Amino acid sequence: MDARSLAILIPAAGLSRRLGGRDKLLEPVGGQPALTRAARLAVATGAQTMVTLAGDGPYSAGRRFALAGLGCAILTVKDAGEGISASLRAGVRHAENLHIQGLMILLPDMPEVTAADIGQLIATFALAPARVLRAASLKGQPGYPVILPARLMPELNLLSGDEGAEKILLGEPISLCPLPGDHALTDLDTAEDWARWRARAP
Repeated sequence: MDARSLAILIPAAGLSRRLGGRDKLLEPVGGQPALTRAARLAVATGAQTMVTLAGDGPYSAGRRFALAGLGCAILTVKDAGEGISASLRAGVRHAENLHIQGLMILLPDMPEVTAADIGQLIATFALAPARVLRAASLKGQPGYPVILPARLMPELNLLSGDEGAEKILLGEPISLCPLPGDHALTDLDTAEDWARWRARAP
């Protein structure tokens, strides 16, 4: 599968309400903001990369600066307050003209996902591009990133509220792609999450 036949959506229009006034997507990971890191990983694959941002709000300017010059498409989500479904719908609308076989949802607050992980997911999805592929722990616990076949994009466009792709995945046969350690599960939302992760991160 050519990388251009896959799109990667990074939903970054959230309000970061649980970090005590700080923006979790600008928290440093490996010397760069978490959002910058995620976008660079995505763009480096050669896939068509989209990042959703709120039209305004306290974190919009900082996030736009973190993405400057990276070569990803920035999608402004006017109804970002609705939740992640607004980002998914915006991504689908943009992807409709990209002639893709799959859409990867890459969450920017998962600092253990690596370039090798993303490459493994893309290579595995290419073997069965009509089937959902989901990252998992070595013990089989499902997590993220997830790649949805293009046939499911109309269903993403029907989501509402703060519901992600989980609702769609319930009715689908899913292939799991095990990633090392807790790469597929480490999702940091609160200051306590970040502190615990930094205490044990290499």
